[in-house]
Amino acid sequence: MKKLYVMMITALTMGTVFTACSSGTGRSEEKPVPNIAVLLTEGFHDAEAYMPMGYLVNKGFDVTVIGPEKGLVKAYNSEFTIVVERDMDELVTDDFDVLVIPGGQAPAALREDPAVVAFVRAFFETGKPVAAICHGPQVLITAGVMEGMTSSGYSGIREELESAGATYMDQALVTDKNLITSRVPADLAVFSRAIGETLEDWK
Repeated sequence: MKKLYVMMITALTMGTVFTACSSGTGRSEEKPVPNIAVLLTEGFHDAEAYMPMGYLVNKGFDVTVIGPEKGLVKAYNSEFTIVVERDMDELVTDDFDVLVIPGGQAPAALREDPAVVAFVRAFFETGKPVAAICHGPQVLITAGVMEGMTSSGYSGIREELESAGATYMDQALVTDKNLITSRVPADLAVFSRAIGETLEDWK
């Protein structure tokens, strides 16, 4: 528990940096850096959202929170919140270079939204990096893109992944083509680093 607590404090500190730095308006013409979309809604896991966001902002990348509707949404496991900056009605896949899907209870809601599922499917099919942790791969399952893929994820969704045609691996980090997956908050360091490494050529 102590280790997780320290991780949470670090993640929330990074979240403060995110709030100060993210423009939320897509890729800037003046600063052609990659833009990472973080897809979530009510019930997201706080560390699984804040930790990658903070890490990527500190690396100099733009981060935009997207979801079914704009506005404030709350984590299921704490009192922390995030503002969804852009909704599905105003998004196209060309707006972003990487898609990140945190876990928690949010993926179960996201996969019920046809617009979200269509966007995720279209983004995945571009071949650009998609990163999902914990329950995040559930959205990819509903999008119908997991057949033939190798994936990690929360152990509780292993059967669902395999039923969708994926090969499940109980590992902290699994990469396959454009897919990056991890299991639980303890994997966040390697998960975040792997996302950053896909963007190294942008420097």
